[in-house]
Parts: sequence; C-alpha cells; structure tokens
Amino acid sequence: MSANSPFFNLPELPTFTLTSTDIEDGGVLSGPQLSGAMGIDGGEDKSPQLSWSGFPAETKAFAVTCYDPDAPTGSGFWHWVVTDLDASTTSLEANAGDPAADLLPSGAVTLRNDAGEPRFVGAAPPAGHGPHRYFFIVTALAEPLGVDESASPAFAGFNMFFKGIGRAWLECTYEAE
Repeated sequence: MSANSPFFNLPELPTFTLTSTDIEDGGVLSGPQLSGAMGIDGGEDKSPQLSWSGFPAETKAFAVTCYDPDAPTGSGFWHWVVTDLDASTTSLEANAGDPAADLLPSGAVTLRNDAGEPRFVGAAPPAGHGPHRYFFIVTALAEPLGVDESASPAFAGFNMFFKGIGRAWLECTYEAE
C-alpha cells in the first residue's frame, strides 16, 4: 500500500460490498460528480447513488465519505463527509449530498467539506495536475461517531479509526486538462 493511499495509516478492516448506479470502481467521473461550483465546465456537484451490503452484523451506524488523496494540499481534500447513518440505512439516492434535496435519513450529520460547505462538492483537480483519485468510502461503525456539524472531516476520520469495524469503497478518477 502506498503512502498516498487513504488507508495507509488506518487499521485493516473487513471489507464489504459497495455499488453505485452512477459511478464505477476504476471509472472516470462524469458531469454529475464534477464541481461546477469550483469551475469545472458541466460539473453538477451531485453525489452518486450508493448501495452497500455484507457489512459486519454488529454494525450500529455508517459514515460515508469522498476523499481525494492527490489534492495539492499536503492533506488531501475531503469532498463529502456524512456520519451517523443508522445501521438500517444501506443506500443513498443520487444527490443525497445536497442538503436542499433533503434525501439523507433523519439523524445523519453532514460535516463541512474542505471547500467549507456542508454538502458534496464534486471533483475539481487543478488543470494539468494529472489524474486525481476519488475514494467513495462507506465505513461500518461499532457505534455512532457522535460528532456534530462543527467537527472537521479529519476529526471524523480520527473517530472512525477507533470505531470502524468494516470498510467498502469505490475508487474513481478525474483529470482536468
């Protein structure tokens, strides 16, 4: 595992299945998952539909994140962080990352992404920086994280380190020319 993997300093966890009708593992992101707000022509800032199964039976909650480890920041870029999804939640509709769409289940907590917004923001790597990887990750949790909207994505990740009991992900790419 490379030092630029989002899992490099995390414990290995049992994996489960994550699927999507909008994105494909190893695929290139398209207009809906690109960021018009950050200047990508045709970008719609819509989170993809996600479904998961096969997670540990003792799961009490889930966290859903989208992370770009290739952003030129020294710390990557968090595009989306939703915590404390009830264990009965096994899918999210497309565009659930837009708070105005009101598609997240009750009790879910959306944190501010690294663009400063409590929502999904699509891919927007700097032109000419090369391909970036986008990890859509669902983490099964032994208990809810219990963080509020003021928590940073890194703080949520720190808490997932201790409470994560399973992990599923889809890795996509995008390059701005």
